[in-house]
Amino acid sequence: MGGDATTDVIAINYSGKSEHAHGPLESVENPESQAALRQFSLERIIAYGVHYSDAMELRGRVWAGEAWRDVATELAETCLKPAESAVAPETDQTRANRIFRSSALWRMSQAMMLRDSDERTEIYRRSAELYQAASVVAGDRTRIMIDTSNGPLVGWLHKSATPTVVGRVLVVGGFEGWGMDCGEVGVALASRGIETLAIDGPGQGESRMILHHYMTADWEKSYAAVFDFLAGRGPEPIGIFGLSVGGSVTTHLARREERIAACVNNGGPGIPWMVRHRRGAAAANKGASFFQKVAAQCGDVTDDEAEAVWRTVDPRDSAHPLLRPYLFVHSAVDPLVSNRDAQDTFATIEAQDKTMAVFSDGLHCVYNHPDDKFNLVGDWFVSRLRKAGI
Repeated sequence: MGGDATTDVIAINYSGKSEHAHGPLESVENPESQAALRQFSLERIIAYGVHYSDAMELRGRVWAGEAWRDVATELAETCLKPAESAVAPETDQTRANRIFRSSALWRMSQAMMLRDSDERTEIYRRSAELYQAASVVAGDRTRIMIDTSNGPLVGWLHKSATPTVVGRVLVVGGFEGWGMDCGEVGVALASRGIETLAIDGPGQGESRMILHHYMTADWEKSYAAVFDFLAGRGPEPIGIFGLSVGGSVTTHLARREERIAACVNNGGPGIPWMVRHRRGAAAANKGASFFQKVAAQCGDVTDDEAEAVWRTVDPRDSAHPLLRPYLFVHSAVDPLVSNRDAQDTFATIEAQDKTMAVFSDGLHCVYNHPDDKFNLVGDWFVSRLRKAGI
């Protein structure tokens, strides 16, 4: 062999603070940082699309004193041009991975903002642009827009990864965790032959931040248009999957929308508006703060007006019997939905085919058991939608 051999060393540096990702919260002096670390566990951050190493770095650096938004933004930019990108040209697989990661970190950077603002809108717009770019490269999901009587809604359509389409499922997030955050759900269901639409419903995600489509008292009309869209894609049966308060919304809809063939509620409270009225001093302060996020979904309204809107979501309304197959996925130690709350909601379901799956150590929405949860929910939907399609 001729010529001189050369060896390059590429340094891939991290802060070294990730060891503090699980540090004691009382050691964190900044109140917002402490609140962020309390609300966004490692498992929850990952559930929203942030990858493990990024989530560890984010939590570790915030614990050590840096600001949540600053760290998330810096990591988002690093994902797009990491040191190792100098080693070889990017493949499509690598590029999609990096852009999806950056998008998730941009979304995480605005997670502690309680109300909408121009800054928050631009952050969300940046995240959406990156997610769209990554989706084009990956080729596994498509951005769609559905016109409704209340204005357009944005969603991400994951087409079936199998030749045969078993059915279609609408995925609805909660007060947080919206369409782009539900990418893992879409991938899991699409791999089983279920075409999946992860929607930014009224008051959520792009629909709210960019298009100003808020949660109002006639929110059901918006979802009716979404079901029109899904039904127009083919004759296969339709299911609905709600996470957190999205489970409350989907249960409410399953009591009224005849085109729903199966419903999954993952962590939906029985009385969503009650978050405003938590008892106890500490709980009251957290409830008041959190309710600002709830109210923001309704636009520029008072807390009383927001509560009035959320009172229209009633998953326990026996005047409209829920007779479709129903699965309630619950955590026995959920800090937001107690066992009594979950059991009371489950008891109101009139369906003969109903099941409650309780994870003994699950976090809210069972974020800490994603594979087990998606296997359970995915296989349940395949079973029930196949039966409905016969």
